[in-house]
Amino acid sequence: MEKKHDLCCVGHITLDKVVTPKNTVHMPGGTAFYFTHAIKNLKGIDYKLITAVGENEHSVVEELRSEGINVSAMPSKYSHFFENIYGENQDNRTQNVLAKADPFTIESVKDVEANIIHLGSLMADDFSLDVLKYVASKSKVSVDSQGYLREVRGKKVYPIDWTEKLEALKHIHFLKANELEMEVLTGYNDVKSAAKQLYDWGVKEVLITLGSLGSVIYAGGDEYIRIPAYKPKEVVDATGCGDTYMTGYLYKRALGESLEQAGRFAAAISSLKIENIGPFKGSYQDIINVMENSEEKYPEI
Repeated sequence: MEKKHDLCCVGHITLDKVVTPKNTVHMPGGTAFYFTHAIKNLKGIDYKLITAVGENEHSVVEELRSEGINVSAMPSKYSHFFENIYGENQDNRTQNVLAKADPFTIESVKDVEANIIHLGSLMADDFSLDVLKYVASKSKVSVDSQGYLREVRGKKVYPIDWTEKLEALKHIHFLKANELEMEVLTGYNDVKSAAKQLYDWGVKEVLITLGSLGSVIYAGGDEYIRIPAYKPKEVVDATGCGDTYMTGYLYKRALGESLEQAGRFAAAISSLKIENIGPFKGSYQDIINVMENSEEKYPEI
């Protein structure tokens, strides 16, 4: 059995084709990729990555190991292969799936011990309910809802509701959803009602992200913590922004900082990420500079 880590991410590293009005780029991606590249630039935390890649993508794993990341890589027949197409508005995305990886199993995660485990789901079947419940039996579980709300038919990705949500949400400590996902999950299109519903279903810390309008954190009671969006110098590529937000949030929560401190740090790191294609490449000080100097936009709720 390994020692206990502060934070662990479990998820597929994908092949991504990112199409924007300016260019088309082929690169690795997925929650595991964006999360890990952001965390490796942040100090003072013991981090572990559990991933699964196809045979042709092992070079990505070796590169992460060479940069000092503790990685366990499971074999998979294929890697997930996503095509992300953006228009001028980076909040809007069309997505296709060109190949699909094997799901994770209890065997994949049975040896890991961590205070927080983030399940980086990209597809509804990446993590079964049994796997989620097993992880929750030994750790605080974090989930980004988007993966559970995607179903692939042919090559197209279709939004679906999370069929096992009422059972699953009881076991989730941290849940992130954007304004579209919160409505699919709860039926509510206002942030307060949706956040309270998710909390009432069992989530301890609900994070609602509103893109360029900021985000809201709710952990019970009457307080809805409004987190500002920090205006980026330039909007280049929004792929991985949600994953980068969760990296910043969980990093600060793992270090024992408050909900608001974690949310502000998350907003700042994701603002820096959107300024470049690929994962976050900046430093801790860059994030602090954004928090201290950038224009803020608070969500209206």
